[in-house]
Amino acid sequence: MDRARFADRRAREVVDVRRGEDALEAISRDGFWAVVATFEGEVTAIRFAVVEQDESAEPEVPRWTPLDGSWTSSFDRTAYVSAVAEVRERIAAGFVYQVNVCRVLTHELSDEADLDGLDLLVRQGNPAPHAARIRCDEAGIDLVCASPELYLRRREGRLVTRPIKGTAPTPELMLPKDHAENVMIVDLMRNDISGVCEPGTVSVDELCVTEAHPGLVHLVSTVSGELRAGVEWPGIFGATFPPGSVSGAPKSSALTTIADLESAPRGPYCGAIGWVDADRGTAELAVGIRTFWADRDDAGRRHLRFGTGAGITWHSDPEGEWLETQLKATRLIGLAAGTVTP
Repeated sequence: MDRARFADRRAREVVDVRRGEDALEAISRDGFWAVVATFEGEVTAIRFAVVEQDESAEPEVPRWTPLDGSWTSSFDRTAYVSAVAEVRERIAAGFVYQVNVCRVLTHELSDEADLDGLDLLVRQGNPAPHAARIRCDEAGIDLVCASPELYLRRREGRLVTRPIKGTAPTPELMLPKDHAENVMIVDLMRNDISGVCEPGTVSVDELCVTEAHPGLVHLVSTVSGELRAGVEWPGIFGATFPPGSVSGAPKSSALTTIADLESAPRGPYCGAIGWVDADRGTAELAVGIRTFWADRDDAGRRHLRFGTGAGITWHSDPEGEWLETQLKATRLIGLAAGTVTP
């Protein structure tokens, strides 16, 4: 059954599906919408007729059969290390300051596998502030999100973003490079939301705060501003998408570098996943990290995909960045494989 579940609400009964610019216009007018935007900029909005606070008992959930095969990666270790080295060369040449380099992991998936079972495992074993489960067959969306990162929150006319840059197993292992990454992206996000906020209202409310998440810690900052009157989602996305923390700085140069180096599309990974309530002028959109999604290849074979990446700066150690991508993926891939228990 088509449905959506977020941290504090559930939605059911799909009444409309919009895509592209039409989706951004629709979520600016009326209704409650689940929103999925791919990193490449393809926006899908799904309108639900019924939205309920998530206080009911857990419905019956199908059992998840652990994945016992091997995952393939769009970058192997050698190729990823080489990509990091290329980014460092571009930084040395003054073309870019930071680039997020990502890889997509893929596993075969049976037609019978129901991601509701995986969703339950993930919620139990990797609770996340921006967890989501969205399924809509008409829209071709079937995903489980355990994102710790807020892309955009809209409340009472204020726009808030909380970029994550800096990852380590423990706070003591955080490097100076991690703090530098975060500060660069904070500056980028200040610039991005300034394009749609009232002059003088953009502020850095928190800088490089350490947050603990299952299996690792992150550095998180908070940037906010008062949204200008009359600005709606086409303008907001135009100013801020894709999220700066998963692209780089300057954003245009980072996106060029990503296009040059990454062979696989990221899809909803590093895009935006969440909801917009146009009737109330509120929204909660996560950066689509720590996300599984199912799709089919050209031959009709079903696959489960999962993305992982790292922010590259001049001070990056290529092997260390590869290990960071493993750290970010290990727990969630382990839950899907049955090697990590909730």
